[in-house]
Amino acid sequence: YTNKFDKLNISSVDSLKVSSDLLENAFSNINAEQKKALEIATSRIRIFHEKQKIDPFQYFDEYGSKISMQVLPIQKVGIYVPGGKAAYPSSVLMNAIPARVAGVKEIIMVVPSSDHEIDKMVLAAAFISGVDKIFKIGGAQAIAALAYGTNTIPKVDKIVGPGNAYVAEAKRQVFGDVGIDMVAGPSEILIISDGTGNPDWVALDLFSQAEHDELAQSILLCPSKSFIDLVHASISKLLPEMSREKIIKKSLGVRGALIHV
Repeated sequence: YTNKFDKLNISSVDSLKVSSDLLENAFSNINAEQKKALEIATSRIRIFHEKQKIDPFQYFDEYGSKISMQVLPIQKVGIYVPGGKAAYPSSVLMNAIPARVAGVKEIIMVVPSSDHEIDKMVLAAAFISGVDKIFKIGGAQAIAALAYGTNTIPKVDKIVGPGNAYVAEAKRQVFGDVGIDMVAGPSEILIISDGTGNPDWVALDLFSQAEHDELAQSILLCPSKSFIDLVHASISKLLPEMSREKIIKKSLGVRGALIHV
């Protein structure tokens, strides 16, 4: 299926495994600004999820009965990271770090590759967040491999991470044999603005979801017509600078909205 749908030419799944050296090299070779961005994001994500942890407890009630709750981490988690239309190092961090904080024993990441190449920032994010194994495989076949295991790809206890409609449907079908986070639809964002702030930032927040695919939905609600006009001007100004300009433009044109309330 990987040969068929990802247009690769592999003879075995073994060839899809990414070496740990490649992760370390990717992190070493990104520039200082990119490293700092990953490190800041990693720290902020970890601090948030550490506050979510639930500790085991026990106590004796008035009858002398011992009552307790034991909290144990999942043993193996599979992370799906999109890689078809764009690269998302953020998806790596937001899925791997909470697993690490929870004490998951093994994190297996799958990501589709173009001509066997994976974005360096995605690999660097996997390195900094402590992913154990990576396989260059995507689509429904990657979900099936994680759900049921192969001779090469371990069977996991839960699959998390975003993907396209085929990935979402595959997760829906394997649920029950394996845990999943959710069956997610296209990306969406709703920004509620009081008419203050930086219109460039609001435009970029709208872009952040519109760039995912043409079916994404980005909406702004604001009581200030003048601020909406400023955001519209920012969109026109910033859009040509975006690497995914065509997708953002189509998404905003078909499903986006700037709504005066």
